[in-house]
Amino acid sequence: MPQLLPRALVSQESVFARMSRLSAQHGAVNLGQGFPADAPPAFLVDAARRAVGTVDQYSAPAGLPILRDAVGADLGVDGADVVITCGATEALNVLALSLYGPGDEVLMLEPVFDVYLPQARLAGAQGVTVPMTLDPVTGWALDLNALRAAVTPRTRALLLNSPYNPTGTVFSLEELAQIVALAREHDLWIISDEVYDELYFGEAPTSLRTLAPERTFTVGSAGKRLEATGWRIGWIACPPGLSGMVAGIRQQGSFCSPAPLQAAVAAALPVARENGFYAALRAEYAARMELLAGGLRDLGATVFTPRGTYFLTALHPQWSAESLVEHAGVAVIPGEAFYAQHAAPPGLLRVAFCKSRDDIARALERLASSAVLEEVGVDVQLN
Repeated sequence: MPQLLPRALVSQESVFARMSRLSAQHGAVNLGQGFPADAPPAFLVDAARRAVGTVDQYSAPAGLPILRDAVGADLGVDGADVVITCGATEALNVLALSLYGPGDEVLMLEPVFDVYLPQARLAGAQGVTVPMTLDPVTGWALDLNALRAAVTPRTRALLLNSPYNPTGTVFSLEELAQIVALAREHDLWIISDEVYDELYFGEAPTSLRTLAPERTFTVGSAGKRLEATGWRIGWIACPPGLSGMVAGIRQQGSFCSPAPLQAAVAAALPVARENGFYAALRAEYAARMELLAGGLRDLGATVFTPRGTYFLTALHPQWSAESLVEHAGVAVIPGEAFYAQHAAPPGLLRVAFCKSRDDIARALERLASSAVLEEVGVDVQLN
């Protein structure tokens, strides 16, 4: 029998799909995979109902003009420089195929989102990870000296994520300015994964495209912004003049995103901005984050409060994700899932708070059960 090529081994079942499968198998509360518990906003759903039966045929590979213009208006760029994709994952893959190939290196930070390295390998390039530092008191930090030291003559691009999944880091303007200076010094492309751009707590993140528009590709996601991750509407804001070539690459894959959903997102984006939807979403997620963080701290975990995304990271050396889902009925993501080239901090977990308050409370109740804690090997005193 013929064999699959080695590249097929690059893309096995993701840890997120695996933990969701185990969650269903064990009847667990799923605080692992990052899909929201809430329904999409009514103004988005209503727009989709209006579009179905009206906007039903292929769009151009770059996307419906009305959506490209809506994304451009929202981001402050020309809609002609926007390419619509089937979610941010496809956007990142299209950029991997467009920007680097055999012999190239792509710098990214570790802990690293799980698709970055496989997509680089599938493009023929090598992903090089630079570890973030983790202090038990001050939390996660970017090591700019290590990032600079990792650049070689083969480096082709920097791939960054802010707000950062899984750490919740939002990089400062000073940090971003130094990253841009590094990219210009070595003439590197920048891929800025900003799918959580509206999910922040405190000062709004600075987009890298505002600092280096000539070399930055910004990736965004309607699914993250509008609580509709299954709709698979993402985008790339390209440097001026490059969208046509990027769209040419993506037409060889899915060709175009679902046209009715493109039209719905085009109608929804200005409404979300005008009616305060994002501010309300941030406020609700901040409350859920505090509920989850407080409960985990009460159970002896060290919690690192995120400045963005809808995830937090926590350390509990006596917990493992596999034991928690099997014995406690709570699914989380193990920290080692985000490490490929360096060792993960012992006991690191990523926990999602985009779930309902009831589910978060139920998960904490299960973790607090003395019988459960004994089963998973946790030696803590309960109040």
